[in-house]
Amino acid sequence: MNIGLFTDTYYPQVSGVATSIKTLREQLERQGHNVYIFTTTDPNVNKSVYERNIFRFTSIPFVSFTDRRIAVRGLFQAYQVAKKLELDIVHTQTEFSMGLIGKFVAKSLKIPCVHTYHTMYEDYLHYVAKGKLLKPTHVKVMTRTYCENMSGIIAPSTRVLDKLTAYEVKEPIKIISTGVDVTKFQQKEIKNYRKKYNLDENTPLILTLSRLAFEKDIDRLINSLPAIKDKIPNVKMMICGDGPARESLEQQVREMGLVSDVIFTGEIKNDEVPHYYHMADVFVSASVSESQGLTYIEALAAGLKIVTTHSPYTDELLDNPSLGITFDTPKEYVDSVVMYLIDGDSYQDVELRKKKLSESSAAIFGERIVAFYHSSQEYYLRKNGETSHSSEIG
Repeated sequence: MNIGLFTDTYYPQVSGVATSIKTLREQLERQGHNVYIFTTTDPNVNKSVYERNIFRFTSIPFVSFTDRRIAVRGLFQAYQVAKKLELDIVHTQTEFSMGLIGKFVAKSLKIPCVHTYHTMYEDYLHYVAKGKLLKPTHVKVMTRTYCENMSGIIAPSTRVLDKLTAYEVKEPIKIISTGVDVTKFQQKEIKNYRKKYNLDENTPLILTLSRLAFEKDIDRLINSLPAIKDKIPNVKMMICGDGPARESLEQQVREMGLVSDVIFTGEIKNDEVPHYYHMADVFVSASVSESQGLTYIEALAAGLKIVTTHSPYTDELLDNPSLGITFDTPKEYVDSVVMYLIDGDSYQDVELRKKKLSESSAAIFGERIVAFYHSSQEYYLRKNGETSHSSEIG
């Protein structure tokens, strides 16, 4: 099958969406399919360097979200490329520039177009005119309009499915959680990054890893650190990533007198991520904006316990203390982190962890996506069969 993935976000950009698309490409190619990435230009990509099966279209930084890109041209160029490649299906990963181009390409080539709804936009409205311009009703209309006439929509979690249902999206929707190549986080040769940050082997270390955005609520984790220090004085917290909230978070740390207790690593390379998980003792998150929890699966694969906010997704994933605990209040968060730092080894269920990870493996993710492609092709033929037949006769 010749598959076109249309996305505004791709490597070297760092995000859950970019990681998801990279994993999808790897798994589809592993099954023998031809995968072509249609994406935006990136200032960090050398134009003279060959990128296999990747086509980049002229773009500019997105308004109020400048570390993301939006294509400003390429509609007919993308169509010409896709026609030459004889695409069988278009899979869009964004509702904006490259997503709209993908819909145009699919319609022009008369092939199915499917979509993965990655982003809970209602959590990001503050990026545009500080939330004064766009409202949830606008998101609903935009989503329904974009999803119209799709041959299938992928929801990475129940939360996304519920939101799309509330938006009254009528197209077929299926939950397919993004898979993780767990072997990358279970590798035997893990570098000791504690030395890099002058951390003793016995220093308790709390890790959070994400884009440093305000909706990730990392400030809540920092606010709770003194309460954890009261019980574990030598504890350290490591915040991995970069983003618009970093300056505010660093200022918060200074004002709270926690400069010697909190480590900001900045953005880290994808192939270094496993080493950061392995240097930590517990993984934490306070975000309620996740549509898919890739970092949770990565942390589990690296053998970490997780403490994160309560939600239908996290409650289902962390249904045993040997995996992690969800919290509602700051006290519950502090108590759970302290429990794992002091007595985490008492909560071990290797078989349960293996089972949970197998359900989230990249290989199963790839298989489910291909099955979804086939069912979407059948849906497209049923829906358009008479029209296509009539146009051929005419």
